[in-house]
Amino acid sequence: MLKCQTAGLLAKMEVISPFSCPTCRLLFWVEARKRLSKTKNAPGSKLGVNPTSIDTVVVGTGSEVKMKPGQQLHVVNQLYPYTVQFKEDPTGSHGGSKRPRESASEDRENQREAQKTKAAKQTEKVSVPVSHGDATNTSEGVGHWSQGLKTSMQDPKMQVYKDDKVVVIKDKYPKARYHWLVLPWQSIPSLKALREEHCDLVKHMQQVADQMVEQCPDASSLRFRTGYHAIPSMSHVHLHVISQDFDSPCLKNKKHWNSFTTDYFIESHDLFQMLEANGRVTVKEGASELLKLPLRCHVCRKDIPTIPALKEHLKSHFPR
Repeated sequence: MLKCQTAGLLAKMEVISPFSCPTCRLLFWVEARKRLSKTKNAPGSKLGVNPTSIDTVVVGTGSEVKMKPGQQLHVVNQLYPYTVQFKEDPTGSHGGSKRPRESASEDRENQREAQKTKAAKQTEKVSVPVSHGDATNTSEGVGHWSQGLKTSMQDPKMQVYKDDKVVVIKDKYPKARYHWLVLPWQSIPSLKALREEHCDLVKHMQQVADQMVEQCPDASSLRFRTGYHAIPSMSHVHLHVISQDFDSPCLKNKKHWNSFTTDYFIESHDLFQMLEANGRVTVKEGASELLKLPLRCHVCRKDIPTIPALKEHLKSHFPR
């Protein structure tokens, strides 16, 4: 006979468990109900509320409290306290050393400074001087990168020649030792906008391009091509005048190479003939696929696997 330690009664079983005695089961049930009632009635523990707290601040539903180093996180009515340890900032700055007001003040100051800088840049872009009546209008979104030529053609530092019809500028990212762009002052967004009445202008652009080649100090040793990209990335019609050495750090990928060495590059005289005969320029369907062709030397037609290998190969054709 074993004695039930909870009820103080004698059990008539050789082996007993807390649940084998009816009195024990009843006492366990009462104790469980007490604990459940305590948890339910505790502050912040109602249904739908998060009873978590940071130190003495209760984090309720929809609330947010930022922790600082040294504070304690209590989960479920302070029954499970945790001390959170923050990782050290690799930059050496101590985020917890600033008081909230100081931090917020600095953030507001940084935001104001950023807004001032942004406004200043926008003002610079809009206030580009326009010296020709038919030149680009600043209301056409000069700030976008595709409109960059409209800004460059007004920059005296970029200009190498100009007359009443066209201006010649250095390409900002030249793909060869000599790379110029001939642009009309008249606003013509793309090749598709060219019409028969532009024939004289296109012819004049080619004449200016020829003059640029003639005055080049390496004209006798280098070959030049003049033409247009079928689908240019930059707005405003422009004629490329480029030496065929392609010796430039700005030539970086297959797209750059194929845009000047395949039929994607429309020869200037071909475009002029098309415009004269049809009164418009037609770009072949699928022209963009030409940019994906394998790399091939434009001199000896040898296939080259990579751009670095191609540049090394070109040195044999165009030594310095």
